[in-house]
Amino acid sequence: MISLSDETVQSSWIQELEPFTEQQHVFQLNRAGIALRLITAIFQSKPFQVAYFTSFFVKRKINQCLKEIEPDHIFCQMLRPAEYVKNYHWCPKTIDFMDSLSIGMQRRATKASILSRWIFRIESERLREYEQRIFNYFEHHVMISKQDAQLIAHPDHQKISIIPNGIDAGYFSPQPSTEKRFDLVFVGNLSYAPNVDAIQWLYEKILKHNTEISLLVAGANPGTYLKSLANKNKQITLAGWQNDIRDAYSKGRIFIAPMQIGTGMQNKLLEAMSMAMPCITTPLASIAIEAMPNEEILVGSNDQEILSHIRFLLQDPKSAKKIGEKARECVLKHYHWEESGMRLAELFTPQH
Repeated sequence: MISLSDETVQSSWIQELEPFTEQQHVFQLNRAGIALRLITAIFQSKPFQVAYFTSFFVKRKINQCLKEIEPDHIFCQMLRPAEYVKNYHWCPKTIDFMDSLSIGMQRRATKASILSRWIFRIESERLREYEQRIFNYFEHHVMISKQDAQLIAHPDHQKISIIPNGIDAGYFSPQPSTEKRFDLVFVGNLSYAPNVDAIQWLYEKILKHNTEISLLVAGANPGTYLKSLANKNKQITLAGWQNDIRDAYSKGRIFIAPMQIGTGMQNKLLEAMSMAMPCITTPLASIAIEAMPNEEILVGSNDQEILSHIRFLLQDPKSAKKIGEKARECVLKHYHWEESGMRLAELFTPQH
């Protein structure tokens, strides 16, 4: 495993991965180098986030690693490290786009301030061009949903293998004995812009006008806005990092993910569904998940529809329980790690 980090990597993190790897090479990116590359990128066509992670000095070290390892196959996670391996032609390579970063940036531009909007639009255009250009350097291409694959504007986008995220349904299983202390639960990386935006939307559009509804927000790295929001509003509880995220899920009657920006498949929804929680989301997030609206998941296009779903589930526990049970059946049917792993392994198997 070869990885890049812009923060200090703790030895305990590396130890967690030791059972799954023969070697680990973690390359630290220093702040001065990052700043210089971002300034230089202003005058280039390379996406800023690719420039952020692409160090000339690290590239030399990775080339040496590849020479020593002589890999049978290279799996490149997302676009950001693609520059390090794109010119290595001594084995097949797979790139996992995950989702369309260019469309994600385009959607963020619609909600940003004037200056940020300009930057996001530039980044969206650069990413769109880069997604097409980097495509040809890899023999195999992977995305997590058919909808996202169609957003890659490459003539051969139909060749992308669709391998959805998987869920450990044994781990994420119902926990009926836990007290349901909150009406709504939202979990996720709380420094990730689409997650922060979703919580802000939920507060501004629904919670602020319906103060009897309680919300638990859990996840890593909550910023100043979320901390301030929770301090000022007793109906919002900010739990932050959880040693076991199942504890947060199980404390809520409803899981809600009112995503307004971003792309891809929301693992938070799959995890909540696997725990037999009734889930509410938006069309933006539901489109990537094979779940029947109104049976396995509730989808709202605006604040009135979302609020209607919340009230329905809170007032009708029997229907909420039935939708939650159907949601878990959906995960068991479509989102097994074993199936996704096997489909990925087929790409790594040499063709004779």
